[in-house]
Amino acid sequence: MTGLDSSMPPPAAPPEPAPAAERDPTLGEQASYLSMVWVQLKKNRISLWGVWCIVLLVALAILAPLISLSQPFYFSAEGVTHYPFVPSLFNRLLFENAVDIFFNLALVLSPLYLAVVLGARKRWGARFARIKLRLVLGMALAHVVLASLMLPASLFGLKNPLYFTEKVENYTARVLEYEAKGKTYDAVFPLRRFGYRDTDPEQSVAPPSARHWLGTDYEGRDVFARMLYGTRISLTIGLVAVMIYVSIGIVLGALAGYYGRWVDNWISRLIEVMICFPSFFLILTIAALIEKRSIFHVMLIIGFTGWTGVARLIRAEFLKQTSLDYVQAARALGLSEARIIFRHILPNAVAPVLVSATFGIAAAILIESSLAFLGVGDPSVASWGETLNTGRTEHKLWLVLAPGFAIFFVVSVFNLVGEGLRDALDPRLRR
Repeated sequence: MTGLDSSMPPPAAPPEPAPAAERDPTLGEQASYLSMVWVQLKKNRISLWGVWCIVLLVALAILAPLISLSQPFYFSAEGVTHYPFVPSLFNRLLFENAVDIFFNLALVLSPLYLAVVLGARKRWGARFARIKLRLVLGMALAHVVLASLMLPASLFGLKNPLYFTEKVENYTARVLEYEAKGKTYDAVFPLRRFGYRDTDPEQSVAPPSARHWLGTDYEGRDVFARMLYGTRISLTIGLVAVMIYVSIGIVLGALAGYYGRWVDNWISRLIEVMICFPSFFLILTIAALIEKRSIFHVMLIIGFTGWTGVARLIRAEFLKQTSLDYVQAARALGLSEARIIFRHILPNAVAPVLVSATFGIAAAILIESSLAFLGVGDPSVASWGETLNTGRTEHKLWLVLAPGFAIFFVVSVFNLVGEGLRDALDPRLRR
């Protein structure tokens, strides 16, 4: 036979590889360290429950004005119509604290952020998985910058157009007045008509009722509203304070572990000196010395006193990593020391810090509540510790149980997530 038999079927073509969208995101080139950690974390049901509880807390912090605020979405009476809700979110006479401005801005811009994410996902398709983290971080940075621009009353000697002040009208009192006089009005309020700063001396230390779900404090302020807005303070304290001391600890620990010798000696002695002081009493002393305390003073105090543990973790990891072959290869290629430290070694040494940071958020929330309980916190914010102290001084059980349970719940949730994250980051426990 001189040629191929035409009756023979052609050889079967090799099977085509599955599309990227159908592959397991934790396998092959599409796998990423974060995706593998997330897959491992999802296997721990208790920790996953903790993650969703944290998501719920963040959602409550953002949506707080939709749940409880004295300013209506719409108010019409005597032929005049007002829409005071959105302007009130940025009225510094109503929300004077920067934390409230940050979360209120997130509430207003959340539809825009969602549209950007959905649009990017539709445009980039399968490649969206590789850019979503950078996109979210970019939007978060832009949000922080915009919120920061809204804080000062003046910029470079000029009046800040983003700084908004207007006389706060008590629409709840107007509604009660119209109802007493039989006048007609039309209004749409949030779920509850109480802000966390609204006082009513006639309702001082009132027990829980249909009007005040968790009662009131000694100034007649609604405890439920203060608990709701206190979620913002606790989450912000935990996140910002931990970011501060993690940044300090990473830099100092990396320098000590990478350079060694006298650099390591000086930084190690500094760590030992800081450890000698009882951390809570050091924080308490510094806070007491500040005459006009704000929530940012509390964040800075916790951040600048809590970095020693992170520095020791990073130092130990760097001492181990610097002797490995990939570091020697990076040095042989002539890479700069900053690039070797922060682009090559740090990603391989940061895993223990993630676990420490998660536990640190719970610790920072507990410290802030303790400072407020002792009367050295920020008196202008709705702190759970302040409500707890009111319950102690007034001997009212409901003022103790509500903030006590909230502190216990949030601290427990972050600790559960920290334990799950510790197991997920351990390669020996992967299955």
